[in-house]
Amino acid sequence: MGTAVLVGAVVLASGSTAWADIVPGGGGAGSETQVEGGTEDQAVSATAGAVVFERSRNGSGESVGPVAAATNWTPPACYYAPKYTPEQLQKVKEPVWEAESTGYQWDAEQRDKYVNGHPYKDFNKEKAGEGYWWDSYVTEGREGDPGALDCKKETFWVDTGDDPPADAPEAITPEILAQLAYAEIRVPATEVNLAPDGETKVNLPTWAWLDAAKFEPVSVTASVPLLGVQATTTAEPVSVKIDPGTADAQTYPASGVCQVANGTVGKPYAKGKADETPPCGVKYLRSSGGSSYQLKATVTWKIHWTGTGVAGDQPLPDGAFGGEQDVVVQEIQAINR
Repeated sequence: MGTAVLVGAVVLASGSTAWADIVPGGGGAGSETQVEGGTEDQAVSATAGAVVFERSRNGSGESVGPVAAATNWTPPACYYAPKYTPEQLQKVKEPVWEAESTGYQWDAEQRDKYVNGHPYKDFNKEKAGEGYWWDSYVTEGREGDPGALDCKKETFWVDTGDDPPADAPEAITPEILAQLAYAEIRVPATEVNLAPDGETKVNLPTWAWLDAAKFEPVSVTASVPLLGVQATTTAEPVSVKIDPGTADAQTYPASGVCQVANGTVGKPYAKGKADETPPCGVKYLRSSGGSSYQLKATVTWKIHWTGTGVAGDQPLPDGAFGGEQDVVVQEIQAINR
């Protein structure tokens, strides 16, 4: 019954879907991608079986990339979520015991736990349809992360509507879903418009601005259809930091941080503004010689989430993503007459 719920939810969300082994009851490891859908346009996918990501409002295109948290914080590398029905767990466990490759004592302890009533009897089949066996999953892409080993608790049962046990702090919640969605956020690389463009002069203020259409808010929703919980994580651009690529430069403003205002960063250069100070830009004090400076523009994204049972936006660490571009700086040549 639970599998049908998951299948129906994913089909409704994604249309045509390429199927692997659906979880709960998946035959692969927790880190394995069990369901894939819409991978070409990044619209919808389900990873590790239980969690479905809806990406229709995410950034897209060749230049997009993940935001990096401004602190040492990272989304969880592992979590617990529904994985098996009673019959599915039996199909996973019994072949291991029958192979007798794990040792008599371990096999006996497992049978005692899941079959003999200490504490579960016959894989909890009497509660079929009233809950699921939960197990650990490794977040996709984090398989080698030390944090992936934090979820050590053995498979456990949770009745529908009940909270997971207190000794499983990594059990999936709307907040953890929001953190997993954070890792799925994709934002565009940053290449600022410059005037003069690509080649400027020593001591000449160079204007910098961004096309606002490329830097709109993006969001990803993560859900567990089996549990009826979801969370949407949203990233909004708030500022751009200009790094000239050399200490021999002066930024505008002095901090190099240009705030987003009225949907744009900085102001486009217009004829007649050559003597004005740009609201966002840079002035190079030394020639780049026969090469160029690598100007880097990094957008800071304010990130927050909301979800099941949560009133109002909840903060997550700011994220950043940037890009570099070449700037040639030449000396102004004086002509003596």
